Amino acid sequence: MPFRFRPVDATFYDLFTQLANQLVQGAALLAEMLGDGSDRKLIAERMREEEHRADEATHDIIRRVNQTFVTPFDREDIYALASGLDDIMDFMEETVDLVLLYEVEQLPSELAEQVEVIQRCAELTAETMPRLQTMKNLEEFWIELNRLENAGDKSYRRILVKLFSGEFEALEVLKLKDIVDSLEHAVDAFEKVANIIEQIAVKES
Repeated sequence: MPFRFRPVDATFYDLFTQLANQLVQGAALLAEMLGDGSDRKLIAERMREEEHRADEATHDIIRRVNQTFVTPFDREDIYALASGLDDIMDFMEETVDLVLLYEVEQLPSELAEQVEVIQRCAELTAETMPRLQTMKNLEEFWIELNRLENAGDKSYRRILVKLFSGEFEALEVLKLKDIVDSLEHAVDAFEKVANIIEQIAVKES
């Protein structure tokens, strides 16, 4: 196996960890938004602030890649990982924004399952980012993320069945489906991040 020199620079890992921690904050706000009696306008404003911070962290990573001669791992993987993490925040912010704009009064209780999956995915992702520095004990992360994504898919299908059961008015179904789809996109985006990390680990092994 050829020797591969990698610089010891914790900055990239710190930035990825910071970005992943923004996802934890975003997931908490998402859960708060879907709760009963919440101040949705205030929560949406807070979510936009978190999304803005995530954008800044993503831009910091990209700027550092462009300014660094030797990166900890392949540049395209750094770009992909930063973009993937930022996409998750975008989908969560989209969900919150849709709930506010559509003025949905009653959300199906089943949405709580999706939000719980997203919260767990966010926590695992934040816990895993620092381990990129050593590339150790990463396999359990993408295995668990895949399991959670499968659970999210099953929950998504159950919610769709309920939406089209005749319990809701047609216009309400359209609104709720947009919201549910945004949640599903967030879950899928977490799995994409897990796949990127697996690719990085394989390349660096």
